Amino acid sequence: MLLENKQVAIIGGGPGGLTLARLLQLQNINVKVYERDLNKDARVQGSPLDLHEGSGLAAIHKAHLFQEFKNNFLPGADKTLILNEKAEMFFSDHETNVHEDFGNEYFRPEIDRGALRKILLESLRPETVIWNSHFVSMKAQNEGWLLYFKEGNSVYADIVIASDGANSKIRPYITDIKAFYTGILMLEGTIYESEKNAPNITSLIDGGKIMAFGDNQNILLGQKGGGDLGFYLSFKADKNWTSTNGLDYADKAQILEWFKSEYPEWSSKWYELLENVSTSFIPRPIYCMPLDQTWKALPNLTMIGDAAHVMPPFAGEGANMAMLDALELSEYLTSDKYKTVQEAISDFEIIMRERASKAAMESLENGEKMHSKEALKTMLTFFGRP
Repeated sequence: MLLENKQVAIIGGGPGGLTLARLLQLQNINVKVYERDLNKDARVQGSPLDLHEGSGLAAIHKAHLFQEFKNNFLPGADKTLILNEKAEMFFSDHETNVHEDFGNEYFRPEIDRGALRKILLESLRPETVIWNSHFVSMKAQNEGWLLYFKEGNSVYADIVIASDGANSKIRPYITDIKAFYTGILMLEGTIYESEKNAPNITSLIDGGKIMAFGDNQNILLGQKGGGDLGFYLSFKADKNWTSTNGLDYADKAQILEWFKSEYPEWSSKWYELLENVSTSFIPRPIYCMPLDQTWKALPNLTMIGDAAHVMPPFAGEGANMAMLDALELSEYLTSDKYKTVQEAISDFEIIMRERASKAAMESLENGEKMHSKEALKTMLTFFGRP
């Protein structure tokens, strides 16, 4: 076995990293996950994830966690409303949405990020995840790597796998290819206890999601686990927007005035979101790796998920690709087909890049459609309404 008596270090405890750790442990591989969050109770940011049959759910099945997933997914969270900027409804599948249809390739069950993390964490052996481990750098040592962390400690690993997201600090050890800005920016907001703090929109969304389109701009909303509501103001913006707009993201009154100015055609019904946000807004410029990226495989280092192929979120593929990366990498590294780890990594990376490139292309195309003047018409056609 390639990894016999090897120590594997996964940097980053997101869905991809934790899934990989679980799958490797099922093969009795020695693996540790180094995560910068303080502990397992850290609040997980981001909207719920919709898992797809051939990727995220395939990894869940391989990890023997499907029943736990079924016990924790959000029935009906995939039901959708499409509105215009006036908050007028043009599409609803609330009456026809099937809450559970596992096995159907078009069924994309949603789960709160925190719930998914909890399922994966509880499937791992005790002390697999080393919390409060903020990776800083590493250097080659023997046939592996010596990793250094912000907290002052260092550890040795024979194999290092980067799962540390779009701003990966490990990726530069593999390639100097950088992501490009897509021209789209999303301003993320979260409302805790939305039934109490944003009752009108919470009643309308009814546990599902809303997509609202108007003149190159949109608002995307989704009910999160625990009664919270996440939303994104999504629009085209200059690359330097975040550093030149003069906004205080903690000042919701200022953000509301900005919204009134920049989204002038939008109904005051949307103000409920901005007036009741519970945390500072988070600007998220949307980046994508070049679709033709390539690099030479290394013998003891690889990457998965956003570290390898960050892409826009407009096809729901990011987390699914990361979990499929984990599934496939675990199979390559535990296969008896290869004589060296480098051969296994090379074949994995070739397949991963090809697959991720297709998903990224779809995401880029969807992003353009969703931020065009014809966005409402285009999305209605996509959902089957002429």
